[in-house]
Amino acid sequence: MAILIDPPVWPAHGRLWAHLVSDTSLDELHAFAAAAGVPRRGFERDHYDIPASSYDALVAAGTSPVSVRDVVRRLTVSGLRKRKADAMAPRAPGRQLLRPHRLHSGDLVAVVTTAGPVLPERLAAGVARLESWGLRVRMGDHVLDRHPRLAHLAGIDVDQAADLSAAWMDSDVRAVFAARGGYGTQRILDLLDWRRLAEADPKALIGFSDLTVLHQAVAARLGLASVHGPVVSSLGEATGDSADRLRRLLFDPDEVVDLLAGIESTTWVPGRADGILVGGNLAMLTAELGTSFGRPSTDGIVVLEDIAEAPHRVDRQLTQLQRTGWFDGVRGVVLGAFTDCGDPVQVDAVLWERLGSLGVPIIGGVDFGHTRSSISIPLGVTATLDADAHSLTLTRPALS
Repeated sequence: MAILIDPPVWPAHGRLWAHLVSDTSLDELHAFAAAAGVPRRGFERDHYDIPASSYDALVAAGTSPVSVRDVVRRLTVSGLRKRKADAMAPRAPGRQLLRPHRLHSGDLVAVVTTAGPVLPERLAAGVARLESWGLRVRMGDHVLDRHPRLAHLAGIDVDQAADLSAAWMDSDVRAVFAARGGYGTQRILDLLDWRRLAEADPKALIGFSDLTVLHQAVAARLGLASVHGPVVSSLGEATGDSADRLRRLLFDPDEVVDLLAGIESTTWVPGRADGILVGGNLAMLTAELGTSFGRPSTDGIVVLEDIAEAPHRVDRQLTQLQRTGWFDGVRGVVLGAFTDCGDPVQVDAVLWERLGSLGVPIIGGVDFGHTRSSISIPLGVTATLDADAHSLTLTRPALS
C-alpha cells in the first residue's frame, strides 16, 4: 500500500490543508481514508483535502510524508491524475461538456431500468439490435423487476439506483442504456453517490423521455455530455434509419455532422445561432425546476418534445420554465414531436405564442421524440442551428 501525504501548505477557508493520495488506486485511498475517519466529502477528483490539524495523526497512521512535487509526479506516473478538462466535474451552464468515448465492436454495454416496468419481449428485441452492432450486453440485476405496490414503477428505488451505480462504476462497461422510459428516474437521483460516480471513466448514457432528468443530472453533477436517443425497449421497434442514426452517432461520430440531414422541418423564426445542445422532454424539464439537478438553457440551443400532454398543459409547462428564467440566454430552439398531445394546430399555437417572442431562431416539426423514426441528439455539445437551411450542425464529433 502506498498512501502519501504532502505538507499542509495549501490555504483555504482560513486554514492550511494537505493532500492525501494513493499512487496505486482510488479504492485503496478510499479504504484507508474510511479506516482513518476521513470523511468522504473531503475527496476531490484524485485526493482528499486534509486540514493541518489532522496531518500528524495521519502520518502516525501509516501515510508516507512526501513533497508536493512528489505527489504530483507519482499521481501522474500512476495515471490517477487527470487534467480537469478530462475529468468529470460540474461545469457552468453554457459550457461544452466532457464528451464520453465512442463505442467499438466488442464493447460491453449495460442496460438498466430507472423508470417504468419493462416488457420482456420488447427488451429482447432491443437487445438483439444492440448485439447486431457487435456489442456485448449485460443486464442490470433488477431490469425486469416490478414494484410490489406501485404499478407504474419497474422496481424498488434503491435497487434501481444500485444497478445504475454498478454499471457506471464498472470499468469494463463502455455505455449505459436505459431499458425504457415512463416515470421513476427522479426518485433515484438523490440515492446516487455523485462524488463516487465522478471517479469513473466517462461513458455514454443513452435514453429519452423520463431519462431527461438523468441527462440533466449527469450534465449538472458530472459535466458529462450524453445522448438523447431510443431506450432499449424502443430500439427494437425503431425504424432502420432511426436505429442507424443512433449507431453512427455512437460508433462513427466523425461521420455525423448535420443532425437534421434528410429530416423535414419548418422554419418558424429565421436566423442562425451557435450554442450548447440542451433539453429533452418538456414535462421532465419542468419537473426538475428548483432541484440541484436541473440545468438551464443559458447559451444553449434547446430541443423539446413531449407525449400525451394536452395543449393547456404544454402552455403551463412552458410558462413555468419562462417564469423561472429557464429560457434566459437561450440562443435557439428546435421543436420535436408532440405526440398524442391533442389538436396539432392548438399545440403549435401554444408553442408559437410562448416561444416565438424569444427572439431566437426556431425550427419546428422535427422528427425527434416519441416516434419510431426519431433522430438521436447529443446533449451538452456545441452545434450551429441554421433555421433557414434547416440544419443542426455539430462543431465537433459528439463522442471522443
